[in-house]
Amino acid sequence: MNHHFETAEFSISKVKTSSTAKLRASVITGFLGSGKTTLVSGILKQPQGERVAVIVNEFGEVGLDHQLVRHVAEDIVLLDTGCLCCALRNDLVETIEQLLERRDDMSIPSFDRILVETSGLAEPGPVVHSFMSEAEIVSKLCFDGVIATADAINFERQVETFSETANQLAFADRIVLTKTDIATAAQVNVVRNRLRSINPGAPIIVSTGAPIHMGELFGAGLYDPVTQVTNVSGWLREEAYATSHAHGHGIRSFCLNLTESIDLVSLTRWLSLLTALHGEEILRLKGIIAIIGEDRPLVIHAIHHLFHPPAFLEKWPYGMKEGRIVFITRNLSEADVRDSMSAYIK
Repeated sequence: MNHHFETAEFSISKVKTSSTAKLRASVITGFLGSGKTTLVSGILKQPQGERVAVIVNEFGEVGLDHQLVRHVAEDIVLLDTGCLCCALRNDLVETIEQLLERRDDMSIPSFDRILVETSGLAEPGPVVHSFMSEAEIVSKLCFDGVIATADAINFERQVETFSETANQLAFADRIVLTKTDIATAAQVNVVRNRLRSINPGAPIIVSTGAPIHMGELFGAGLYDPVTQVTNVSGWLREEAYATSHAHGHGIRSFCLNLTESIDLVSLTRWLSLLTALHGEEILRLKGIIAIIGEDRPLVIHAIHHLFHPPAFLEKWPYGMKEGRIVFITRNLSEADVRDSMSAYIK
């Protein structure tokens, strides 16, 4: 059966599982002073593991030890660990494309991952959009998730004052809780509970000041391009959404369990309408869905109104036969989402 359904916002083609690209891409976000740059510096200085190319606004912000680096281009430095640090130009897509060109023509050493550090007041959505929608980038990179930092000392004040703090955390696939070595146990517990209410599906990594191993930070994507294995349960983490969560700034998280197979045309129409009307309120959407007439499940992933190209997996993950869609929204209730779905999917 050949499927291809397309609307303004949502298109499904019957394609193989994922990109065969070997290069992974991750994003680091977090509010001002929450420890992003310290985290990036620790990643760059690790003596083993993946070779990472980090894109930052300024080299100086990372605090590199200049005895251990050398310039390989005006805007790129190479560390003795094999990692690269690249200065962000005006356009992120242009920076990534030129970095890939230099890697391919061997004017700079090869690397395994691109890591983009966002500014402290920025929502990571536009950066993730680039990884999900720019054809030249999508063909070469496999998006591996968002890492967010949260400051155990100042988080409570920041999250109440600045909506950007909660928005950044809502996007995260991993959360690094920083400054726990100088916070009280009570502060840490309060912040952990608040983080879970904002984003129950993201594992919380407690940083004590020592470098965090790359294996804890990365591997949050649906697909590992090296092992060519899908990890639906680790990516979806739907068990964390068994109970709906509500947080300040209108952020909610919930999971829709889909006990029946769904007609693909109806699904396409519903998601197209939902994202057209409420795209700005949908921070993250992840799902695995049983489709009528298909033995294999469909995987979907969206940020705001933009969908990563949906794909049919080769088979259902072990122990999973029913569909589910996880939502993290802002000013959009679970009831409203369910009502919109019931209008199209019976």
